[in-house]
Amino acid sequence: MAGTNSQIVFATNNLNKLYEVQNILGNQFKLVTPIDLGISEDIPEDFDTLEQNALQKARYIFQKTGISCFADDTGLEVEALNGAPGVYSARYAGLQKDPKDNIRKLLNEIKGAENRNARFRTVVALIYNAKEHLFEGIVDGKIIDQERGQNGFGYDPIFVPNGYTLTFAELPLSEKNKISHRAKAIQGLVEFLHGTL
Repeated sequence: MAGTNSQIVFATNNLNKLYEVQNILGNQFKLVTPIDLGISEDIPEDFDTLEQNALQKARYIFQKTGISCFADDTGLEVEALNGAPGVYSARYAGLQKDPKDNIRKLLNEIKGAENRNARFRTVVALIYNAKEHLFEGIVDGKIIDQERGQNGFGYDPIFVPNGYTLTFAELPLSEKNKISHRAKAIQGLVEFLHGTL
């Protein structure tokens, strides 16, 4: 599975995530999606932690296909909101999972808060040779008051990583992928896969 142009199943139907992760992986791995395998239904993620959700998604695909695969779950954790929205980030403003609604709700809830500290945290669950492995990536930053930038997705337009003045949505994808939570978690995955050669 590991090596140049090896195929690996990414248990997501989120095209934004797919594009971002393929960019992180470069041409080392070719991502295969559930749709490529004939699985078009929503993949369940109904637990209360990122770890459990990532494992649930990976197990769902593995049980259906028997193929080694990985899944991720990501949350934005805001200090002023005691870590919310966290595991509920994608559906913070409702089951419609509308990013604009989520951002509006978040900005409304921290209006006037002096503490703008937040972090993105990604957990990647890999099932490889029927064994489960977890990898984590974290990036710290701050929430700003207004959306800026056209790149990225989710909360990227209001998140400025520490050490930067631009939001994730203003940074080129190549730059974001050097420092992002998802990039760090995927790097752990890649290092593990290379170690299995």
